[in-house]
Amino acid sequence: MALAMDRFVLGDFQTNCYVVRDDADSSKSCWIIDCSYQPQSMLDFIEKRGLKPSLCILTHCHCDHVAGLAAMRLRLGPVNTLCHRAEKEFNEDPNLNLSAFIPPGVSAPPPDACLDGGEMLELGQFYFRVLHTPGHSPGGITLWCPEAKVAIVGDTLFEGSMGRIDFPTSDRDAMHHSLHEVLLHLPDDTAIHPGHGESTTIAHERTTNPYLRPGAF
Repeated sequence: MALAMDRFVLGDFQTNCYVVRDDADSSKSCWIIDCSYQPQSMLDFIEKRGLKPSLCILTHCHCDHVAGLAAMRLRLGPVNTLCHRAEKEFNEDPNLNLSAFIPPGVSAPPPDACLDGGEMLELGQFYFRVLHTPGHSPGGITLWCPEAKVAIVGDTLFEGSMGRIDFPTSDRDAMHHSLHEVLLHLPDDTAIHPGHGESTTIAHERTTNPYLRPGAF
């Protein structure tokens, strides 16, 4: 049993989008995690491998994580899209998804259903817990699979850094809580897969990331 994760660095913002699947699952079911600008390489991969996306889960709904949703649906047909309830209006609103500040504006298809945090989502033989990790945006989520020792964290935590907290819907205190009271409580050997940049581990960030030091922000 193995969890397969393929990363696609998409668009001018170099957004990490992921195709996640249970490699032992003969049904070839998979998830898409975020769908940025210029998603063709990721969609090509899915089609060539004969994968069948059951969900597209959005770590948050800024434009560089949702701009490819319309193209995804044109290529792959209906794929149920989930985001946190706090951002259910973001996809269609360029002011909320920030694309109004970097024209042209993005109006992406709305989510099919909303998450609140605390849910357990099943992918083959693996279970992911949805952790609400706001701060960068109000509906930021982390998808944590304890068995595979993996956490997909969106733009909350980066290698050596953290997500920006200067956007209109960012929240400095919420980010501090998400980092120190949620992510730093994950096991040290948890692999962290962020929305931008390289993967890392909780152990590495705990000891080297300046934003995780007491009083850093």
